Amino acid sequence: MGENSSVNLPPGFRFCPTDEELVVHFLQRKAALLPCHPDVIPDLELYPHDPWELDGKALGEGNQWYFYSRRTQNRITGNGYWKPMGIEEDVINSRSKKVGMKKYLVFYIGEGTAAIKTNWIMQEYRLSKSDSSSTKSSKRRGHSKDYSKWVVCRVYERNCSEDEDDGDDDDDGTQLSCLDEVFLSLDDMDEISLPFN
Repeated sequence: MGENSSVNLPPGFRFCPTDEELVVHFLQRKAALLPCHPDVIPDLELYPHDPWELDGKALGEGNQWYFYSRRTQNRITGNGYWKPMGIEEDVINSRSKKVGMKKYLVFYIGEGTAAIKTNWIMQEYRLSKSDSSSTKSSKRRGHSKDYSKWVVCRVYERNCSEDEDDGDDDDDGTQLSCLDEVFLSLDDMDEISLPFN
């Protein structure tokens, strides 16, 4: 759980919030500078970290990692970048009121047209315009940061079988992760002889 691993949680605690809970109970409180109990989601500058490096830095639950980050256009990491998928959804509360937005991004290894799409997905939650205006009062209280620029992120590696269900398992019954397959395909590139000038 990263920096928040010292939080005393009861046995059996599982963190699997709904979209509404992430926005209303976590992100709105963060933006308004209100405490959140338990304070389990860490602040993390995502963009220097590749998605497989989140374990131990972000709150991990199963194959999902959660963290707060500052909203930015720079989504470049050491080995690739997060690209928006062009999908944005409203986050609606139980009273059918729009409370936020959810944006989907996918991670690519490499740069430009040579980049390889991975199965790492990020859901980036932000407050709707009306909710971010509530943080103006926190600016008047002398806080210099603009907390309306915070997002809460959920990152996970989509299972390869969601895309292809071809049943190609290794002989011993284990299956390679999507990331393993990408790295193995890069290793195959070394065996290809290219003409040099």
